[in-house]
Amino acid sequence: MPPLSDEHKVTTRRFFLSVLAAGASTAIHPGDVSAEDLANPALRRLIEKLNYLTPAEQFGTVERGNPLPYKLPLAQLKEAGLTPDSWKLEVVSDDDYPATMGKQFTHADDTAFSYAKLMELAKKHSTSFIKTMTCNNMEAPLGTGVWEGVPLREVLWLTEPKANLRRVFYHGYHNLDPKQMFQSSLPIGRVLEDPPGMPPVTLVYKLNGKPISGLRGGPVRLVVPEAYGFKSIKWLTRITLTNLHNANDTYHRGNNDIDSWLKTIARFGSINGEVPKGTPIPITGLAQVGISGLKKVQVWITPASPAQPREETRFAYGDWQDATILPAPTDWDANGTAGPIDMESVYGFDKQSGKPSSWPIPYTIAHWATLLPPVAPGRYTIRCRTIDNNNTAQPLPRPFKKSGSSSISRVTVVVGES
Repeated sequence: MPPLSDEHKVTTRRFFLSVLAAGASTAIHPGDVSAEDLANPALRRLIEKLNYLTPAEQFGTVERGNPLPYKLPLAQLKEAGLTPDSWKLEVVSDDDYPATMGKQFTHADDTAFSYAKLMELAKKHSTSFIKTMTCNNMEAPLGTGVWEGVPLREVLWLTEPKANLRRVFYHGYHNLDPKQMFQSSLPIGRVLEDPPGMPPVTLVYKLNGKPISGLRGGPVRLVVPEAYGFKSIKWLTRITLTNLHNANDTYHRGNNDIDSWLKTIARFGSINGEVPKGTPIPITGLAQVGISGLKKVQVWITPASPAQPREETRFAYGDWQDATILPAPTDWDANGTAGPIDMESVYGFDKQSGKPSSWPIPYTIAHWATLLPPVAPGRYTIRCRTIDNNNTAQPLPRPFKKSGSSSISRVTVVVGES
């Protein structure tokens, strides 16, 4: 996975100008640094490095399979159904806990749901939304993109489900080796109905306006907007409708919480590790916006010595200072990082202006910046955290590692003697 500071490395002057234009907008909280501080040359250089969408090839990658499915020779890719012209999705009833269905889509009777049929559905039911992809066992997001596809429920309804349906199991291509199978599941209610303000569970075929690559899980993968990455299965090949009440997610191994929604956390982006004496300390970063939303990002600077107690993880006593949550970008395709995207059609965006209806967008990111005042020469530790819309400070309300990382990030800065 690339360093977080490199994740959004394509520069854009327009993003910086939008920050200054925001001035007293609601995206900047009272007590934050001023527009004048944001114009500080050192901080300005860091802000100009920010780009919101992550190019598909720059996403961090978490993958499994031996060999990796997308690295198969072309003939084997076609045989495995991992090209658009060969992809077919089975949608079947569970043999052990059968759901009552009017029909099933199977390879055996040549009714498996094809890519061409998916494109036909897309003419009427296509949807797109911004989501940040995150592994629940990693400290930082893997990337943020615009995902486009067809809601899974549109395909499920074609099977004419009638009764005895409590859960949806799904898995991707696993090289015909059962030991390599990676699967996940959702309650049927989440597939058929979206909670307020939440995009649908989606069969995705595009990322940032371009067909999704094999590296990113194409030709079709599942994306669950509010969940960590293990719910968004790559190389999707089979869906099973079941009357079984419990989950069967592969990720239950390793003591993972398989029902955890995305958490709200702050991470550092760019920061100068060495700062001359008498100069402010510029910092940028990103906040992952989880289920509880994002109200504030805060930073805290302390001398590196003596160190804070090793057992301390919450740091509720710190002298935390508000940072600035930067406004939404004005250019979503800066320097060609994304393909052609009609932002007016993206979930949560105004259909007239092409701007987000609210900011920050849940289950995505927001950038933040601050300019700390000069401090005496020495070695310092700087920490960052979020305050969510329930006024709860990171790492709460869910501080447990196996339900998604929420630890408080820290960096070291040295202020020179001269």
